[in-house]
Amino acid sequence: MSTFHSIHFHIVFSTKHRKPWIDDKWIGDLHGYLGGTVNGLGAAPLKIGGVADHVHMLVGCKTTHRPAELVREIKKSATAWVHDAIGLTSFGWQDGYAIFSLGPDACPRVSNYIGNQAEHHRKKSSIEELKQLLAKAGIEYDPKYLE
Repeated sequence: MSTFHSIHFHIVFSTKHRKPWIDDKWIGDLHGYLGGTVNGLGAAPLKIGGVADHVHMLVGCKTTHRPAELVREIKKSATAWVHDAIGLTSFGWQDGYAIFSLGPDACPRVSNYIGNQAEHHRKKSSIEELKQLLAKAGIEYDPKYLE
């Protein structure tokens, strides 16, 4: 094979209206399901974490992956799983998401960050966190899309 690549994304998406729907009783199962979905889509789930109102994923991708399609399929599949396995039929994700490209040197730091979400969110809300991530990446945004 003559194609070499290192494509990593830090993906963040939240529950509809940022409701704290993801319960501690099944958050691990959800993260496992998300990892299986990423694998099934031919990508590599390097780290998955989050809290009651959002998910963080560190994903290694191939050159053929389209980020928007990848995230759409992950969210669609996870919604169906929550409806079927958990019985929470009102559950859904917000329409949008945040995605950040990473160099390979940043992956261990981001993986650690994702793994410490529960501790991290004892001090900071998910909105504050997202604002900081967007600012660090130099991404301008309309505040109405953060609610």
